Amino acid sequence: MSGERTEGEGTNMDENTGERTAPVRDTADGTAPGTDGGPPDTIARDTVTDYWSTAVSRIRPGEILLRGYPVEQLIGQVTFAEQIWLLLRGDLPTPVQGRLLEAALVAAVDHGPQAPSIAAARMAATCGVGLNSAVATGTGLLGDVHGGAGQQCMEVLARITGGEDARAIVAEYRERRAYLPGFGHRFHPRDPRRDPLLALVAEAVDSGEVPGRALAAGLALEEALAEGRTRPVPMNIDGATAIIYAELGFPPELGRGLFVLSRSVGILAHAWEETETGTRIKGPLPRPLLAGYHGPAPRDVER
Repeated sequence: MSGERTEGEGTNMDENTGERTAPVRDTADGTAPGTDGGPPDTIARDTVTDYWSTAVSRIRPGEILLRGYPVEQLIGQVTFAEQIWLLLRGDLPTPVQGRLLEAALVAAVDHGPQAPSIAAARMAATCGVGLNSAVATGTGLLGDVHGGAGQQCMEVLARITGGEDARAIVAEYRERRAYLPGFGHRFHPRDPRRDPLLALVAEAVDSGEVPGRALAAGLALEEALAEGRTRPVPMNIDGATAIIYAELGFPPELGRGLFVLSRSVGILAHAWEETETGTRIKGPLPRPLLAGYHGPAPRDVER
């Protein structure tokens, strides 16, 4: 009947959800409808398709392209570290680049419940939240103080490779009585992860795979820190991985992102282990212990 609309008329069916949506109409000149007098309830097709336009992946029915590679060709052919590189950088790494990235990710994966992020994830796992929430609790603690030293160290390394003097930077931090990110460790006199990571970087420098500027900058900082001290302040995991990420050309902010990605595996393992114990509401102190108190002595309310 004229003027009446049958069910579904003027709507589009979403192939994935089955939901009906408002029509998407192409405009003759490619401009968005409504800007040229067109119907206000329609959107130009290119506006829709470009709303979340991405170079990372293309998803179509029966097709998953990751940076242009069909996922079925990547499965079983590339390592997880190589896949990470591909998504972040746009192409597959060389074997040496992939090996360095994987070494950095493996080295930073865990540091036990001494790390606040892992302790928090374990506590969360006993409080009835899902495993995803327990992991999010842990990764959410990886901020500037706990988890951000690698990014900060990369920024310091960039200052040196940009022409600043390592000794002057060390003097600057000493004058501010600030920690130099990437050096020293509250738990390890010498971080056991330092030497194997730097050895891999040195091999890559010798083979011409990486330039070696960040490695030279890190070693110069370590030498400057040792001057005038009876005990040296060796590089820690944050400094060693900062050198790797800088040598591989990652920006500092992505250096932190890669650390979070690595440490999230350890957080997941600890959260799952705690979940399996069946313990309920495990707090930061063992049950026989009570938190210290330094407030007023007990007193009565007098009115």
